[in-house]
Amino acid sequence: MDKFEEKTIKTEAIYDGKVIQVQVDDVQLPNGKTSKRELVKHSGAVAVIPITKDNKIIFVKQYRKPLEKTLVEIPAGKLEKGEAPETTAVRELEEETGYTTGELSLVANFYSSPGFADELLYIYITDQLEKLDTPPAGDEDEFVELVELTLDEAKQYVEEGLIQDAKTNYAVLYLHALGRM
Repeated sequence: MDKFEEKTIKTEAIYDGKVIQVQVDDVQLPNGKTSKRELVKHSGAVAVIPITKDNKIIFVKQYRKPLEKTLVEIPAGKLEKGEAPETTAVRELEEETGYTTGELSLVANFYSSPGFADELLYIYITDQLEKLDTPPAGDEDEFVELVELTLDEAKQYVEEGLIQDAKTNYAVLYLHALGRM
């Protein structure tokens, strides 16, 4: 038994949306007192670090409404119910970049914001990209532009605040640590 466990006394569903569900839990703390926890439930997500034959990383430039600005990110998307992370990775790579791959390697998986959300994010890498003749249509409400950068250019984007999300910062740091580019 985990000595830090918070036992759920009651759960109240607040919102059931397309991407997230929100609930408020009444919990009993390890010291016996009670508290409330606001929780975001998410099916999980997958991101891909796609590297071209000329050693550039493919990013997507996309507007992010919660931030009211455009970010440069590695391709990513939500896991569909019952879908394997590798399947999601290839689907998102194809929809967002027009490339596919038959070879993915898992880099890591981590919780994006464990203080309030249960989203588990998987990050894959591939340097075996093939351009699709006819890329599949992406989400009808998603508008992206491709950006190909060297690792040094990506690190400059981080310094300039053009790359600010956790998964993409992680990807740039990972590639830098590898020293492979």
